[in-house]
Amino acid sequence: MMTEAGRPLTVLAVATYLKGEEFLRECRRQGCRVLLLTADSLADAAWPRESIDAIHTVPRDITPDALRRRVAGIARAERLDRIVALDDFDVETAAMLREYLRTPGMGETTARHFRDKLAMRVRARNGGILVPDFVALVNDEEIRSWTGTVPAPWVMKPRSSAAAIGIKKVNNAEELWRALEAAGEGRADYLLERFVKGDVYHVDSIVFGGEIRFAVAMKYGRPPMEVAHEGGIFITRRLPSDGDEARGLLTVNQQVLSRLGLQRGVSHTEFIRGTDGAWFFLETSARVGGAFIVDVIEAATGANLWREWARLEIAGEDGRYDAPPVATGSAGIVLTLARQEEPDLSRFADPEIVRRLKKPYHAGLIVASPDAGRVEHLLNDYAKRFYADFFASAPAPERPTE
Repeated sequence: MMTEAGRPLTVLAVATYLKGEEFLRECRRQGCRVLLLTADSLADAAWPRESIDAIHTVPRDITPDALRRRVAGIARAERLDRIVALDDFDVETAAMLREYLRTPGMGETTARHFRDKLAMRVRARNGGILVPDFVALVNDEEIRSWTGTVPAPWVMKPRSSAAAIGIKKVNNAEELWRALEAAGEGRADYLLERFVKGDVYHVDSIVFGGEIRFAVAMKYGRPPMEVAHEGGIFITRRLPSDGDEARGLLTVNQQVLSRLGLQRGVSHTEFIRGTDGAWFFLETSARVGGAFIVDVIEAATGANLWREWARLEIAGEDGRYDAPPVATGSAGIVLTLARQEEPDLSRFADPEIVRRLKKPYHAGLIVASPDAGRVEHLLNDYAKRFYADFFASAPAPERPTE
């Protein structure tokens, strides 16, 4: 990809965790100059170095002012055309750098809607989108009033974390006030939310020019929070695109992303369907989904969201982006922590298996088929066998790990 001045477009990828390798490779395939900004501790990580022109590192605890100066120093020698955050924890950082250097893309206000769980809930609720009742953990009187009218249990969530990190279920007011005392001055970094019982879903989208160009509706086997905190097998699968669940999800997903203002990028957005059938917005992000969800979507549709994300970022505000067709195939994943460092998956031999996941102390399979019922059957069968053969559990992390 060349700029109007005839030089390669330069992309600075910000990633303080090892991910996004396919994004970097696609940028190189498209002819871009590729720079990576990462943590000092990841300088020797398994980045696709053949696709990266330069790697710049900073301390993980660098201050915003120091980071701005560091990147401004890089920009003295490099014309930074795009700044892209590859991880959830870097979204606000990249937005800050874009505004500081005036590069195109999401600014800080919009970025908060995709990182701050309180900001996204307020914005969605004010736009008429159904969300679980919640309260900011700031004012004592407001908290007492809220807990006096909204029955327990509740969920205490970090406002700017990711996945199930730091989430706690709270069963009564006494537990809550103990938790707030333990949080000390940092309690405003959390929110409290009514626990809504129901099935949890997600929609993974590609957005360009403020319009959703590609979206896939999927359903978790068990809520990710339960898997993280209580132990269990992680399952997610694509829903049939012509079913009521998928249609309902895609409609509310359109409302959420429009209200929160995503103009260009990818998004992983989660919903819960209450026992009364109502759709509640849980949270969203300006990134691809974790836990190999990208691979499941590729198995079902042929589209790799890392590659598509690179292509649309390169296209920018004024370019052209042609989204892939939304194919109708079905796929799903079954994944667990394992007792064995290298679990033996050789006894799983169904032809629908398209990938055997290689990760120490994990067992995982991705299956794909034109028949959604066959995918669901295999995932349920494999989950039972995984419990017997591999399953292990560990406490949910209180903070991110590298």
